[in-house]
Amino acid sequence: MQTWIEVETAGVNFGDERLNRRYELLLERMGDKPTLSIPAACHGWAETKAAYRFFDNDKTTAAKVLEPHRDATLERIRAHKLVIVAQDTTEIELQRERERVGGPLSDETRWGIYTHPLLALTPERVPLGVVETAIWSRDPVEFAKSQAEKRLARKAKPIEQKESVRWLKGYQSACALAVQAPQTTIVAVSDSEGDIYECLQAGSEARSDAGSEAGEERRAEYIVRGCQDRAVLEEECPLIMGTLACRRILGTMTIQVSKRKASTGDKTKKRKQAREAREAHVTVRAARVLLRGPGRPGGKLPDIDVNAILVKEEHPPAGAEAIEWLLFTRLPIETFAEVTTVLGYYCCRWEIEVYFHTLKSGCKIEELQLERQDRYEVCLAMYMIVAWRVLYLLMLGRTSPEMPCDEVLTEAEWKSVYIIATKEQPPATPPPLAEMVPMIAEMGGYINRKNDGPPGPQTMWIGLQRMRDFAIAWDAFGPQAKKSYG
Repeated sequence: MQTWIEVETAGVNFGDERLNRRYELLLERMGDKPTLSIPAACHGWAETKAAYRFFDNDKTTAAKVLEPHRDATLERIRAHKLVIVAQDTTEIELQRERERVGGPLSDETRWGIYTHPLLALTPERVPLGVVETAIWSRDPVEFAKSQAEKRLARKAKPIEQKESVRWLKGYQSACALAVQAPQTTIVAVSDSEGDIYECLQAGSEARSDAGSEAGEERRAEYIVRGCQDRAVLEEECPLIMGTLACRRILGTMTIQVSKRKASTGDKTKKRKQAREAREAHVTVRAARVLLRGPGRPGGKLPDIDVNAILVKEEHPPAGAEAIEWLLFTRLPIETFAEVTTVLGYYCCRWEIEVYFHTLKSGCKIEELQLERQDRYEVCLAMYMIVAWRVLYLLMLGRTSPEMPCDEVLTEAEWKSVYIIATKEQPPATPPPLAEMVPMIAEMGGYINRKNDGPPGPQTMWIGLQRMRDFAIAWDAFGPQAKKSYG
């Protein structure tokens, strides 16, 4: 059986066999010790120096690092009938006492870089892999300009010259996946930052043609959280929120609202209020509407038909902000069941937030000290694969509890954990993930009481780190080890 490192690095090609071998070894070291620094993860000073040379090599880029992982992700995607591709942006603060890398973030006092990955997920929220990522930093000179100057500059630019083009490129990448996996329905999902007319236009113009040959015209479906009360045509109300509010209620549902800290946000983004976790009882309305195309430097954009869904909490608790979602899609919305399906797909987007948490708190990417942005980009891409692996095992344990553990764990990994956790000899038949995942998480602090929920990412990434230590000891001293010591 191939190890996960072998699967994720198959076909790696940096144009130098030494770099290929270094990549495989370094990814293994980082995967074994995701919470530790690069020197602590490597075995000795020689490996550490080689790691830094790898990050600094002209032939290594974030795109090249992710290329073999994307190929493996594509194979996993092809095994499913429907896959959600969630895209979102997160900032990575790299401000140091004596060093700052990248450019300004939300203000001039905080520096770092931005990354915008596309994470492939099953409808059960099992992450299949990172399709690609954009990484960039802001120009300090441009950032220092007044808000009025920046607004005028944005209005004069086509979308191809704006930072927000990342959302359009993300959708185009999802379309490329749809062509490469023709038996799989790809649904690109974006939060409210992705409410850009050009993105809606691309999705509407790119509707799949069942009669097209070789899948050349095949495109991804999309779900975009709306943040603008857009103008509509052929309706009594000129704006979409009023139009939807006049439509009949298709049904009601209860949704779980997660706890949220207050967000200071960027100068150009809406600040978010803090809230406590609670249940919200919402009404659901939907309609097909004709959006009026906005003006752009090259002229007015065409009007487009979209399906719109309004989810609204009519009677929020006292002092609480009402839940209100506006979603745009091309998926069917004729029935309440179809609308709730769309809502279910959209809710899968939350997993990319969990992914960011794993990347920052588990892999500690904001604590790396690599001095230059190009080095950070290569290292970040490698940790993106490591963070995916942590969540992949975690979610497989929840969604595929009967899967034999040896499909994702080596013999040394599961047997060493089993002996330490149970104080018994491992069985002849590998136990299912439902047994092994909690055992691994317990090594990371998961208590596993009767009424506890499933383990979370933090206990999992710590447990996986300890598991690898036990597996190394098993290979060196276990029953099948070569007894050639002293």
